Amino acid sequence: MLEFKWTPVIIGLIISIVLGIILSLFIGSWGDLIAYLIATIYVGYTVGVDYINGAVHGALVGIVAAIIVGILSIVGLSAILGAVGAAGGIIILIAGIIYRAIVGAIGGIIGILLKAKHNVYFFLFFKLSTIRFIY
Repeated sequence: MLEFKWTPVIIGLIISIVLGIILSLFIGSWGDLIAYLIATIYVGYTVGVDYINGAVHGALVGIVAAIIVGILSIVGLSAILGAVGAAGGIIILIAGIIYRAIVGAIGGIIGILLKAKHNVYFFLFFKLSTIRFIY
């Protein structure tokens, strides 16, 4: 069953924006992708129910982040370039939504996989620590 948890989505958006700004200053255009992937992995790990939930929540972070960035680029480009800049901003918005939704879904699935691996290790440790050897 699909459950929407908005708190991890909002935290993922904040992580994406803040890390994106910081990493873009040091790494360049790759910093935005790395920050976004870290944020969606966090969201998938936090939601952690199943793969569909992780993918949907990661894609949701991607869609909302793309809309925010797209609106800012439309406003910025239309102020500088006029109608041509606004048209370019709309194209960037549509491409950004598709791109970030796909990357967000992948990041959400990676987060789910990390949580599942962590739970397996915890389960094995807990089971091995409770085994009693009787001679």
